[in-house]
Amino acid sequence: MYRIAEVAVLLGVHKDTLRRWEREGKVKAVWLGRERRFPEEEIRRLLGEANPDTVVLYARVSGHDQKGDLERQIEALREAYGSKFSNVIVLTDIGSGLSTSRKGLRKAMELARERKIRAVACTYSDRLTRFGFEYLEEYFSSFGVEILILNREEDKSPQQELVEDLLTIVTSFAGKLYGHRSHKVKKLKEEMKEALKRLDTDDQLKTP
Repeated sequence: MYRIAEVAVLLGVHKDTLRRWEREGKVKAVWLGRERRFPEEEIRRLLGEANPDTVVLYARVSGHDQKGDLERQIEALREAYGSKFSNVIVLTDIGSGLSTSRKGLRKAMELARERKIRAVACTYSDRLTRFGFEYLEEYFSSFGVEILILNREEDKSPQQELVEDLLTIVTSFAGKLYGHRSHKVKKLKEEMKEALKRLDTDDQLKTP
């Protein structure tokens, strides 16, 4: 984000010109308190610079036993977006959607920061992250990178999504405490599944 005085110097125009362009919709600004800031992508657009026509196809699964699904995700993304961009980069991760140490996702973020890609594509939003997708979307957008979601909604009930989210959180925190391969984590995960299953059964019995 750049202040108006900085943008005026970069573009070689007066600050009043920038204010007028904003009013006319020729440039987008973001208000931080009482001060307007201009995203870098807007400056690059006005300077005639653009990110390369390259898309990252990103896929993620939770465990090594799901590698088949990893390949299916990439195949679906290639079919949907491969022909729409000049270049394709495939990045994958095996791990929790809550993990902050995923090499594939970090590489995608690095490529965005370096202005080397135009878009990141994934089959579902939770392939990128289980929580805080909007923050990640804002990050990529600030570098002129669009996130493309092949399927906007998964065929899951709200109960299924809640169960998966709770299991993901429990597994993530337990893994940090005991180590992800610890038998304690597996035991806790199974106990959590049983507790949620009983809770769901009780709710169904109470439903008239």
